[in-house]
Amino acid sequence: MREKGKDNISHNADHVPYVPPGKQIPELTVKAVLLGVLLSIIFGIANVYLGLYAGMTISASIPAAVVSMGILRALRKGTILENNMVQTVASAGESLAAGVIFTIPALVITGAWMDFQYWPTVLVSILGGILGVLFMIPLRRTLISEEEELIYPEGVACAKVLEVGDKGGAGVKYVFRGLLIGLIFKFLISWLKIIKGTVERAVKLGKSIFYFGSEMSVALMGVGYIVGFNIAMLVFLGGLIGWVLGVPIYSLVNQAEFIGMSPLESASTIWSTRIRYMGVGAMVVGGIWSIVSAWGGIVSSIKSALEDYSGKSRTAMILRTEEDLPMKYVLLISIPVIIGILLLYLWILKLPLMSLLATLCMVIMGFFFVAVSSYTVGLVGSSNNPVSGMTICTVLFTAIMILIFNLKGMPGLVATMLVAAVVCIASCCAGDMSQDLKTGHLLGATPKKQQIGEIIGIVIPAFIMPLTLTLLLKAYGFVGLESGKVIGGTPGTEPLVAPQATLFASLTMMIFTSGDLPWNMIGFGALVGILLILIDMFLKRSGSKFRTYPMPVAVGLYLPLGLTVPIFIGGVMKLIVGKVAGDKFKEADHRGILTASGLISGEALMGVIVAILLIAGIRIDPILESDLVSVVAFLIPCVLLVLTSLFGKGE
Repeated sequence: MREKGKDNISHNADHVPYVPPGKQIPELTVKAVLLGVLLSIIFGIANVYLGLYAGMTISASIPAAVVSMGILRALRKGTILENNMVQTVASAGESLAAGVIFTIPALVITGAWMDFQYWPTVLVSILGGILGVLFMIPLRRTLISEEEELIYPEGVACAKVLEVGDKGGAGVKYVFRGLLIGLIFKFLISWLKIIKGTVERAVKLGKSIFYFGSEMSVALMGVGYIVGFNIAMLVFLGGLIGWVLGVPIYSLVNQAEFIGMSPLESASTIWSTRIRYMGVGAMVVGGIWSIVSAWGGIVSSIKSALEDYSGKSRTAMILRTEEDLPMKYVLLISIPVIIGILLLYLWILKLPLMSLLATLCMVIMGFFFVAVSSYTVGLVGSSNNPVSGMTICTVLFTAIMILIFNLKGMPGLVATMLVAAVVCIASCCAGDMSQDLKTGHLLGATPKKQQIGEIIGIVIPAFIMPLTLTLLLKAYGFVGLESGKVIGGTPGTEPLVAPQATLFASLTMMIFTSGDLPWNMIGFGALVGILLILIDMFLKRSGSKFRTYPMPVAVGLYLPLGLTVPIFIGGVMKLIVGKVAGDKFKEADHRGILTASGLISGEALMGVIVAILLIAGIRIDPILESDLVSVVAFLIPCVLLVLTSLFGKGE
């Protein structure tokens, strides 16, 4: 930490960036921005599908950086800072997609919206994303340049990839190889239907119902590989707690509720109406614990930021590598953005008092959770960023404030979800920008230019988000909470799970429509979260590499078990690569991450392509439906991922 009041040139003096501060090379160029925007749209669309399908998204930074290096190298033009700008712009679309799909679909699932309203969705996306960037800028110098405790793992990894690429390595072939496999595999599942999308069984043993199943998803397997064995195991553990313990115990105690239903129907009903709410309790505990754990650092960061921008500690010219957007511009943009959000709420809600109250809640929770998100991703990485927990806290805080003013019914529900949407988008974008700025800090990028690039990467894809959501709604649909029927979708297709959006929709409906929350299940989930925290504290003190973070387990609790299984398998694949590769794990893992990123993008993009075909009325009947064939077929890309990681040539 630097001494307060010292010259800005002197702080963090030990850090020597890849590109020295005094050297000027192309960075925010037209070709870098155009390529970044293109990749931002592609990865944004892919993550919309993946998030609605599985409730998880993946970082676009490393695959975007690798693709950028390959393309610019083929053009014989491109600096390392241009490649960094491409990944900065591209990853903004991915983070925007995460914030949007976690919240906006809840308005359709609750029946508040009949479809995805174009301009409200675009404006919520743009205003929420820009607010996340602006709120994070004052914290940048303290969090990224000075706080030694914050490592920003994905940001550091991306910087290493770009440095290797600048010295001659690349790896773009692994991304495209994975992309091709993902496209083909999803085509065989969703279009030719040679491979089953889900292999599952439920049986009644004695008086209890037991279920096990798995999605045949190479994208989820790729997610598991990227997040690693620890996180993949925790997500799977959440699934086991919910489905292997929760469902059988609940079915044993409440047998009369499921007379006349098949075991599969019973298991699904128990999980969706009761067990998944354990995830809410675990999320709230995980979110609160994240805030408590980071509280000291967050307060210190805010204090330092206020000092930096008060003018008292800025006595000399700032280095290029420490130059943010001027604070006066941040304020000049922030005020119209907040006013724009107020007008947007007023336009949608038609209630001045509720709109004003919603805006006030949004500003308070938005700034607070932007700080929490930016700090937390520095500590434990984006994979463990408790955005879902933050959003639940936002929902509960906003709902309480609205109810205090005796504002009830559907307008209260819509207001709560709109606040949650802006805060969730802002938190996701701020966390992503923190990782990008860490990458830029290590490489010697100009923060101001990255901040501009981040805003560009948010604004352009925002116009694509409602179109993608509408496409997926028409092709696959969601399960409506009020009717219990599928909203949208084409005949014969499985509706998208939309886990977070469904969960937030359930909470708000129960709060504003006099429904009873299953407090017993929420309480059990909270106990699980507390137990995990206690175990994690012990593991941390003992120096164990394996940790028990509560948020991944909470995610597993509210996901269908079938989605957690391929994630776990992906984590096991990474564990195998680590054991076999030994001293060469770093190079092998780099190849594996690039291939896994391609698998995810390929499956997600084919999911969108199939959606277009379904809406156009082009479909075929299933060719083959065999569990054995499906499982064997799924193992092939798993083996290919391991072999590519271990025996691929070059980086």
